[in-house]
Amino acid sequence: MKNSGTTSTAETETVKTKTNKTGSFKTGLQKFDHTMDMIGLWLYRLRKFVLAAPVVYYALRLAAYNSKHLPELVGLGLQADGEFAFTISRYLAVVGPLGLTAGCLVMMFCARKAMYSWAISIFTLALPLLLLLSNTYPA
Repeated sequence: MKNSGTTSTAETETVKTKTNKTGSFKTGLQKFDHTMDMIGLWLYRLRKFVLAAPVVYYALRLAAYNSKHLPELVGLGLQADGEFAFTISRYLAVVGPLGLTAGCLVMMFCARKAMYSWAISIFTLALPLLLLLSNTYPA
């Protein structure tokens, strides 16, 4: 018998079931997409804090290590004859690089482009290491 344009209720139910399954999959995908967008948005908003956290942690660790292991008088400017050009106190050798790193991070929080000053603050972490190496193992 030919189809006269009317559909049976069984055919209608199977079509509705297929659309409901597809629709629920789309809404689940939309919810996941929305959640991922929100996570990305919050990471973007908190990007400066996320970038600053490891720099602050390592700057404080290096300062604590240097305060215990540097000599009382820290020499700067190692010359060819093995003598230092001038000396500073241990406190200044610990607090100076820490203040420099803090200044770079303050500039990062005040600037619109955070990556430049963050990169400079990463390079300032080398200063405590260089002070330690030059005063622990002089040439």
